Amino acid sequence: MADACCATDTPTPAPSAAGPAAPPAAIWQVRELQAAAASGVLLLASLFLPGPGDTVGELAALLVGAATFVPGTLRGLLKGRLGVGLLMTIAAVGAVALGEYGEAATLAFLFSIAEGLEGYAVARTQHGLRALLDLVPPTATVRRGNTQTEVAVADLRVGDILLVKPGERIATDGVVTSGRSALDTSVVTGESVPTEAGPGDEVFAGCVNGAGALQITVTATARDNSLARLVHIVHEAQERKGASQRLAQKFARPLVPGVLVLAALIAALGSLFGDPGVWIERSLVVLVAAAPCAFALSVPVAVVAAIGAASKAGVLVKGGAAVEALGKVKIVALDKTGTLTRNEPTVIDVVPVAGADRAWVLSVAAALEARSEHPLAAAILAAVDPGALTPGDDVEAIPGNGLTGTVDGGKARLGKPGFIAPGPLADDVLRLQDAGATVVLVEHDRALLGAIAVRDEIRPEAAEAINALHGQGIKVVMLTGDNARIAAAIAAAAGIDDVRAELLPQDKARIVTELQTRGPVAMVGDGINDAPPWPPPTRASQWAPWAATSPSKPPTSPSWARTCAACPMRSPTPARPAGSSPRTC
Repeated sequence: MADACCATDTPTPAPSAAGPAAPPAAIWQVRELQAAAASGVLLLASLFLPGPGDTVGELAALLVGAATFVPGTLRGLLKGRLGVGLLMTIAAVGAVALGEYGEAATLAFLFSIAEGLEGYAVARTQHGLRALLDLVPPTATVRRGNTQTEVAVADLRVGDILLVKPGERIATDGVVTSGRSALDTSVVTGESVPTEAGPGDEVFAGCVNGAGALQITVTATARDNSLARLVHIVHEAQERKGASQRLAQKFARPLVPGVLVLAALIAALGSLFGDPGVWIERSLVVLVAAAPCAFALSVPVAVVAAIGAASKAGVLVKGGAAVEALGKVKIVALDKTGTLTRNEPTVIDVVPVAGADRAWVLSVAAALEARSEHPLAAAILAAVDPGALTPGDDVEAIPGNGLTGTVDGGKARLGKPGFIAPGPLADDVLRLQDAGATVVLVEHDRALLGAIAVRDEIRPEAAEAINALHGQGIKVVMLTGDNARIAAAIAAAAGIDDVRAELLPQDKARIVTELQTRGPVAMVGDGINDAPPWPPPTRASQWAPWAATSPSKPPTSPSWARTCAACPMRSPTPARPAGSSPRTC
């Protein structure tokens, strides 16, 4: 712990795609903390042991506690690193030499607690990143020539033909060459509604395939796909220290050898002109008291406390630099789905045609959606009584449009406006879409029954939070991958007047960089998929050099393939020429 803040920097290695991700041990299972607890028990027991038993207890407590940092200190010393661990080791040895076994044991006990707490924090951070890589399956099915075979994901090559069955996760980035399916892209975009993918569309590692089979041409290896680059970006940002932390380390590092020299001079000169026993003991006191550990760790501890408090509230803060920058923030960029909204689509309105019943509209829709895993299906099914639900027969998905089947002996259809003509409900459909809802129409026996509006509702506390930010003079901007109509409706409800919609993570990164020219920016998201849009806070210039210094390529922007959340199946829109406006429903 002390070596990390006062000696040569040894960055934590980024998680790799090899091997399973073991979850971090519970805090009471951390080896260093177990040793600290045992040391503390032995030290406490020594207070009640008679005769030489107290000395035995103190020495045992010392050995158990010192085992957590002395071996690492000696390894660091062999590599030329001088850290506070070395000061603590020398102090403990000196205390033993003077017969102060209790003091030596107390020092080892306290320092082993610090070692254990830091190790636990690092393990949790590494597991959080490593778990993201586990979203990629360990093996993939590829076709090479006329042979179909299963290979390890690490053995995938650019140009391989990847075969993805329904329900499987996509092993790496690529372009669809044949097949059509709805993909759960929440890992990349955070949006809850699946995206329709077909020939020519780019797809990304970790996305879950829907009901269709896909053939995908691999465009990135496992070490260089979107998930691997995302982990690298987040890890690099977490390693980035704030200005105050760098300043503390700058002064703390040379203090370690300085304290060693000072203690040696006190012991030597004191022994020369006075009682050696007294002055050696005083030099050990100086060695411990003047150790720069507290100075070097004061800022990191405050940063860790701030990050921990934020994480308990569901906020991911990427390192000390971001924490320090928060005090200077003038602009807050908010993700929409899962941050401003609940990320749980619900039925907000049902509009039946004249003569139709609201319950019958929902019943027909639920019968068609009964066996679907689509998020819109879940919303519709939640709006009906499960006990009264009878699944439809011969239900078939029409990719990009909706569903067809037989309900109560009659042909039924459910789908987006255009697949089913809105007829007399055209004005209602526009009204609901303007309110930010996804609208599906329901038809039975070739007669329109009604329209169902589904929307991801805003969190009840969102407007209050936005108002509080405005009260502090902070400008709020919404960044979302959803379409402009839905984004505008949610923004109006939340009290946000600056909305940027239909964005990929790379687009968000560009916009955040642009916003930084107007002042320090904080980006708020609800999960790991929102991490790439966050360039280093307060310094837009740091984003560009990343490409030159990173061992991996920066995220590449996919071709302009947009999806429209106002369509039930979110069918892709055509490629957008440079400089033109994105298409909306």
